[in-house]
Amino acid sequence: MKILIAYDGSECAEAALDDLQRAGLPLEAEAQIISVAEVWLPPAPPSSSEIVEQARQVKVPADLKSVYAKGCAAAKEALSAAERARERVITNFPQWGVSADSACGSPAWELVFKADQWKPDLVVVGSHGRTALGRFVLGSVSQRVLTEARCSVRIARGRVEEPDSPVRIIVGIDGSPGSEEAVRAVAARTWPPNSEVELIIVDDPLVPAIVGDIIPPLAETIEESHAEDRVQAEKMLAQSAAILSGAAIKVTTEIRQGDPKKELPQAAEDWGADCIFVGSAGFSNRLERFVLGSISAAVAARAHCSVEVVRKSSN
Repeated sequence: MKILIAYDGSECAEAALDDLQRAGLPLEAEAQIISVAEVWLPPAPPSSSEIVEQARQVKVPADLKSVYAKGCAAAKEALSAAERARERVITNFPQWGVSADSACGSPAWELVFKADQWKPDLVVVGSHGRTALGRFVLGSVSQRVLTEARCSVRIARGRVEEPDSPVRIIVGIDGSPGSEEAVRAVAARTWPPNSEVELIIVDDPLVPAIVGDIIPPLAETIEESHAEDRVQAEKMLAQSAAILSGAAIKVTTEIRQGDPKKELPQAAEDWGADCIFVGSAGFSNRLERFVLGSISAAVAARAHCSVEVVRKSSN
């Protein structure tokens, strides 16, 4: 397994390193820690201005810019921070092969660029946001990486727990290939004894309300549809539970009603979950990812625990 870990020396980055011990990761892995010196302001969001900016920067010799960036004080401090994080990761995972590196520029884009080059199975990044507004504004780096990376991404919010204490995991199920990949990712990990997984389907049903009172047959049709949906949901949960049958972990299932963007974070809060696993919506291009967003991105923004968005590796 190849793991790319973002580190900037902040409290949330330290929490992300703690969170690694509760992610069920293998005893042997190849990890690379990268710290980014923000020498230039981040580029504009995907738009026509991005194309104009790229065209303008062609006039600047790329090699000269790179040499300057690598030699500046901020870059040296970033590499030093990555080295400190490397020593800590090696202490916690002595069988891992761990390297440290630095980059200069926009943290989000440098992480995405590194992931495109190195092709890790998982990118781990901390989240600065604590309040809803903070998660929206300050968590923009983690959200951008989550949206743009082509591999699985773990938004890590470490909890103060003993390393070997049981882990509580929620997996959002919707019958899509993405949610099945999320279940398989959990099944492939190694969890501490007595750890638990709760598989949750969130159904957002139609409500007959006034229309059903006016047209009774319509209300009956909607109720029949709800009953069929529940049977299908129970079938999907059973299939997902079967995937986890070989893992040494307790599995429970639940069907909730409402908006999955709100209900999954709420379920994690109610249960004291350590992490929510969800599949990626798999949008085909940047415009869809940027404009439409996804349930997985919304869950990652709202949750107070770690969130891992699983994408099938193309390696």
